Amino acid sequence: MFTGIVEASGKIVAVSPARLEVASDLEDLALGESIAVNGVCLTVASLSGGGFAADISEETARRTSLGSLSSGDPVNLERAMPAGGRFGGHIVQGHVDGVGKVKEARELEGSMEMTFEVPRPLERYLVEKGSVTVEGVSLTVASLGVAEFSVSLVPHTLTGTTLGSRKPGDPVNLEVDVLAKYVERLLEAQVRR
Repeated sequence: MFTGIVEASGKIVAVSPARLEVASDLEDLALGESIAVNGVCLTVASLSGGGFAADISEETARRTSLGSLSSGDPVNLERAMPAGGRFGGHIVQGHVDGVGKVKEARELEGSMEMTFEVPRPLERYLVEKGSVTVEGVSLTVASLGVAEFSVSLVPHTLTGTTLGSRKPGDPVNLEVDVLAKYVERLLEAQVRR
């Protein structure tokens, strides 16, 4: 489990359909450890002096934007939360639900409002002031529209994550609140009875 609080930035060294290599200054990574890369839970498959590599399944390639990354691209990194660790964001599984797109970024006084297009099947899981994960970053939904939502980004988020460099049209990994998906499934089961 993750929290959506980005721990570090990394850079893509190489990407292929089945493998991702990332340069990172994260210390004490271990083989087999879970790590979120732009919000995608991956397993550290090998270590090098300045980073790690992770394998990518066909399911991961199909559901995420990892395949659109190129050598040199920055990525958000977060290690799994330790059992006794601080819970600063929200429940994030690293199981990306779909890929959205940056629609608009508007500078405001002291912050930025960013609007994302969301795939229609995910729209029902978003609520105003609810949680959403974008590129592995725990965010609060500020407003909702038809097939879109907006968030407010403070300067720390803009400089400490890749969101500050995203432009309209850029793909982003989205993970909706897992609690909403469980509630929906439980209600469906009640209706079928």
